Amino acid sequence: MAEAGTTHLDELQRKQLDEMFIVVDEHDRVLGCETKRNCHLKENMERGLRHRSFSVVLFNMEDQLLIQQRSDAKYMFPGYFSDSCSGHPLYNPEELEEKEAIGIKRAALRRLQAELGIPKEQISIKDIRFMTRGYYKFRSDSIWGEQEVGYILLVRKNVTVNPDSREVKSYRYVSRQELEELLDRAAQGKEKVTPWFIAITEFLFKWWESLADVSPFMEPDKIHGLVQ
Repeated sequence: MAEAGTTHLDELQRKQLDEMFIVVDEHDRVLGCETKRNCHLKENMERGLRHRSFSVVLFNMEDQLLIQQRSDAKYMFPGYFSDSCSGHPLYNPEELEEKEAIGIKRAALRRLQAELGIPKEQISIKDIRFMTRGYYKFRSDSIWGEQEVGYILLVRKNVTVNPDSREVKSYRYVSRQELEELLDRAAQGKEKVTPWFIAITEFLFKWWESLADVSPFMEPDKIHGLVQ
C-alpha cells in the first residue's frame, strides 16, 4: 500500500522516508523510534502511533509572516500552502535533548537552513522561541496521515531565504490581513492550506500584535488539542 503513495516522489523525498522519528505518548513522553514512513502511514496512525514534530512561524521585523507552498514532490499535502517551515526532530542524542526544548530547536535550525536556505551566520538557536505544543491527528489521503505532538516555534528576524526547490514550490511574506484572506479562500475551496497551519493560526492571530515581546503567551508545559 505504501508504495502506491510514493510513485511521484523524487530521490530526496524517498530517502527521507527512512529517517528515524521520535515516538511519544499523548503526554509527549518518549517511547522509542520509528521510520518516517511508518510514522506517517495512516494504518499505523489509526493504531495510535504518535511522533514529535515542529512548526516554525518566521516573521520579519516588519511583522510579516513567511509562508511557503509545499513542493509537488511531497508525499503529504503536495502543493499546499503552509507555515514557514515544519519538520521532525530525529531520534539522536542532539535532537532528543528535552531541557528548554533544545533538541527541537536544533531540529528546527537544521531544517531552516536545509529547507529554506537561511545562511548559518544569520540564524541560531537563540533566535528560536518555543511557544507551546499541540496534539493533532488528520489524514492526507487513503495511505498517509499524521498523529503528532507538534512544537510551535517562533522566530522574528530579517533573514535571507533561498529555498530548496525540492522542498518548497514558492514562498512569500504576508500581513495578517493577507493571511486571513488566504484562509477565507481555503475555506471556500479556492486554495489548499495544510490543516496543521490552519490549526496554529488561532495562536498566530493572538500573538501578532505582540511580536516584540511574546513571553506572556509562552506555554511550554501545555499540550493543546488542535485537530482531531
